Amino acid sequence: MDPNRRVFLTEAAAIAAPMFVPRRAFGANDRLTYGVIGTGGRGRYLNRVFQKLGAQCVALCDVYEPNLQEAQKDAPEAKTYWDYRELLTQPGMDFVVIATPDHWHCPQLLDAVAAGKDVYLEKPMSHSLEESKRMIEAVRRTKRVVQVGMQRRSAPVIAKAEKVIADGALGKISMVKPMWNWNTARPLNNSPLPGKLDWERFLGKAPKRPLEPMRFRSWRCFWDYSGGHMTDQGTHLMDCVLRFTRSGPPRSAVCWGEVVKMTGAECPEVFCAVFEFPGFVCTWTLNYCNSYENGWSITFQGDEATLILDEAGFRLYKEPWAKPENRKPVMDVREGVPTEAHLQNFLDCIKTRQDPTCPVEVGANAVAGPHLANIAFRKGRRARLSPDGFRAIV
Repeated sequence: MDPNRRVFLTEAAAIAAPMFVPRRAFGANDRLTYGVIGTGGRGRYLNRVFQKLGAQCVALCDVYEPNLQEAQKDAPEAKTYWDYRELLTQPGMDFVVIATPDHWHCPQLLDAVAAGKDVYLEKPMSHSLEESKRMIEAVRRTKRVVQVGMQRRSAPVIAKAEKVIADGALGKISMVKPMWNWNTARPLNNSPLPGKLDWERFLGKAPKRPLEPMRFRSWRCFWDYSGGHMTDQGTHLMDCVLRFTRSGPPRSAVCWGEVVKMTGAECPEVFCAVFEFPGFVCTWTLNYCNSYENGWSITFQGDEATLILDEAGFRLYKEPWAKPENRKPVMDVREGVPTEAHLQNFLDCIKTRQDPTCPVEVGANAVAGPHLANIAFRKGRRARLSPDGFRAIV
């Protein structure tokens, strides 16, 4: 089994069979139809790209009326819903896009595959290690096509960088350093929300509390609804680490962080985590208070060379870097990471019924380390991954 897709499933729980939904046969030129659950900024972006690729939006769902109104501008014929369960009963819909806060990913995915829908699921795949297990089991039991929205999986430049490392250019890797720098941190906005919000639907099974507008506007900053910036951005970068080093999820993690400028937030916007892997060390730092070397990067350091991967592409430097002739890259590939290829791969796989480039096993592995780091941060001590890969031991 490809270790990039390895996931530990030793005690699969029995789950009741879903309703039977006939699967239509697709012709090469058939237009796929879909609904969007969660029409915030990311959901609206995905809606526009799927339409650009030839799919037809027939349904939209959100708990916030202004989001629905904005999304309707791109899909004026689509039916609108407040409750995603009602959307799932709409006939003639091939797949759904789930672009809701993290705490809704698991229940909405489980309901969608039970309703016979294929799913494009935004990252991070899950809100906990235990949810990842339930999601994998449900997808494999129902035989639905599910693509997790980690677009680097479908980017040709990432595959080229992976091959450079697989061919041995770096030698023995000793250190991997993912990093993300943005100067975006600000105090959270808690002023009244314009328009209608169904706060109870937004909360779902999260702890009940009176409406605080900042919790809706900035849900990624609160543990009840997300894994913070650790799982939001860390999922992307951890997947590249696992893929390039041919590793499963890390064995353990430690983490420290601070809320520096995002007054009102619970999740830190400045942090450093260290992950335990056999044979190399991995550090992951994020700083939303400074834009030096703006954006994301991952540095892979081997005893023969260093590869730096970022949004623009990758660069390869030979060892020892101190020699003047080695201070210029021997390979410099600038292609970027487009989103369209990832969505197109999903559309193709709906018709072929093949696994997409980022199936649920990959999504689970990528978020396992960030989940561990969050647990370590909140508990104030090291968190280890259980042998089955779906529990933390602290």
